Amino acid sequence: MLELGLEPSVFIILCSVALVAGFIDAIAGGGGLLTVPALLSAGLPPHLALGTNKLAASFGSCAAAITFYKKRLFNPKFWWRSFLFTAIGAICGTLVVNVISTAWLDKLLPVVIIFTAIYSIFSKTQEHTGETLPDDNPALHKKQGTQGYIIGFYDGVAGPGTGAFWTVSTMALYKLNILFASGVAKAMNFTSNFTSLLTFIYLGHINWYLGLSMGLCIMIGAIVGAHTAIHFGAKFIRPLFITVVIIIACKLAYQAWLQ
Repeated sequence: MLELGLEPSVFIILCSVALVAGFIDAIAGGGGLLTVPALLSAGLPPHLALGTNKLAASFGSCAAAITFYKKRLFNPKFWWRSFLFTAIGAICGTLVVNVISTAWLDKLLPVVIIFTAIYSIFSKTQEHTGETLPDDNPALHKKQGTQGYIIGFYDGVAGPGTGAFWTVSTMALYKLNILFASGVAKAMNFTSNFTSLLTFIYLGHINWYLGLSMGLCIMIGAIVGAHTAIHFGAKFIRPLFITVVIIIACKLAYQAWLQ
């Protein structure tokens, strides 16, 4: 592990966190709320932590998206505008975060993570039961473009909670039930992850060995989590997940702002 600058025990912990994050992300979204703080706690600089997380997260979001597609819970042709604007937003967000100084990112990321966790606590899952896609019209196109760009931009800038934002907003905007909304969320999350990843690669902010190792663990967790979500839903894991996230985020905030 010398090339990583990490102790073997830390590497094992990070991979374990990635496994759990992949499982959680496929169920409820927000796996990055675990992996980003874990990478920062392990001592990676913020830009490198974000880029490495994108590499790892791309594995999980891809595996989950394929699983939902195979279960016929996602129609790629209907959401092509969302794909396009999500990719554009992710590129813009990644370019913006690249010009933010490491010192500012150290202070900004814990705040983003804490507020995202608080949002996840108080956001109510809407009980829509619709399984029919909305009518294809100009109003729908505007929703898809706006939603895709805003969430894609956020994923490029930070990332934690992107899957949860996609799921909640898709249910609200298109009146789809949680499984169909989750299918959209996983596909769009992969789009912004992969697009942002390509930009981070170009900028040189990737730890390849760590990112690939965590990505494999996330992918395994995501496959199991996607099947679990399809069968049981997401509510049972949220309270414990948010508790852990807030504890980690508070630790990072203390290190960044008070030490």
